[in-house]
Amino acid sequence: MNPSKKVLAVIMGGGRGTRLYPLTKERCKPAVPLAGKYRLVDIPISNCINSGINRIFLLTQFHTASLHRHIQVAYHFDQFSRGFVDILSAEQTEKSVDWYQGTADAVRKNIQHFRASEHEYVLILSGDQLYRMDFREILNAHIKSGADVTLSAIPFPASKVEGLGLMRVNDDLAIQEFVEKPKDPAVIESLAISPAIEARLRRKPAEKQCLASMGIYVFSRKALADALDNSMTDFGKEVIPSLLGKRKLHAHIFEGYWEDIGTVRAFFETNLAITDELPPFNFFDPAAPIYTKDRYLPASKLNNCSINHVVIGDGCIARNCSITKSVIGIRSFIGDGSHLNEVVMMGADFYETPEQQAATGKRGVPGLGIGANCRITRAIIDKNARIGDNVTLNPEGKPDGAHAHGIIIRDGVLVVPKGTIVPNGASV
Repeated sequence: MNPSKKVLAVIMGGGRGTRLYPLTKERCKPAVPLAGKYRLVDIPISNCINSGINRIFLLTQFHTASLHRHIQVAYHFDQFSRGFVDILSAEQTEKSVDWYQGTADAVRKNIQHFRASEHEYVLILSGDQLYRMDFREILNAHIKSGADVTLSAIPFPASKVEGLGLMRVNDDLAIQEFVEKPKDPAVIESLAISPAIEARLRRKPAEKQCLASMGIYVFSRKALADALDNSMTDFGKEVIPSLLGKRKLHAHIFEGYWEDIGTVRAFFETNLAITDELPPFNFFDPAAPIYTKDRYLPASKLNNCSINHVVIGDGCIARNCSITKSVIGIRSFIGDGSHLNEVVMMGADFYETPEQQAATGKRGVPGLGIGANCRITRAIIDKNARIGDNVTLNPEGKPDGAHAHGIIIRDGVLVVPKGTIVPNGASV
């Protein structure tokens, strides 16, 4: 099949992103920076492009300005391909004045826009996951099985499935039962995969596995319209369970790396994992690159620095400092004598001119980035933060919640929100 002519991709931009707060204080989840130079939304879009799918809708409603700017600059298709990445924000209509009430409601309210583009299948994706997938595989499996709906499923240890939707399938992968986020151990036990399916897995598990929904769905066009001809608001909680016994539902097993970046801790640990010598997600795969905005920044400059397991974006300047197991984003500045350990630094949106630096200095405001002789451990430093000299930041032994200078500790990780000013000598 030719996905570019038969498939529409719909990326869910998420709700308020409260579990990722304060990273979502001024932006929606898909716009959160990732791995030094990307944004979360670049992952599903790149997977689509690498799979031959170039007609993509992105559904959002909260803090969309930075996402709009990123999409408009990053993704341009030539006029002959008829490809696009369109953002559909929640809007009032004659039929509704409400914002999106859930994933299914968001798709329902935009289905009129999908009808304008020729298609036979709709691929529904999440905007806050890290994985690499060739969607042609799930599409071909969907067609071969004759399913109305196909769910991408990942084998997960039964002891770690909390918060995931689980499915019970026959040996031919037809879905017989779907339970959203079960907690009862007996229910989880009943959803374990059969020995026949376990034998087909490439990696032999050490413990019982369940098939967890990845939030990736393929709907045949009519099946989607029929499934949304009601008031249900969420795919996982309502729509998928309601289709059991009425429509043909199949699972497609995915055995690659997949991480749901729904919390501050998950975001932090996922970024740090990229610094491993053999990271679980490989950004260096030439056959399936991850695309993003072209910034035309100079190469980073590191003078007399000690660096170990560090990912560094473009346009950074660091001198006489020590950085260990950290991700340093674009246009970052790190001053003399500073030590960073397990830090995700998102960088800056601009460079300050010498005149601007002088003006802010006269007001006692630190420059963009990290000043001299700082000690920062286990922290996320959001964009355009200004951290003065002799600052110590470490969440160890401190409770979650708000702290001095606008700093927030969440999930045991210290977060310096976007644009925060931390004065000289501060200690949190």
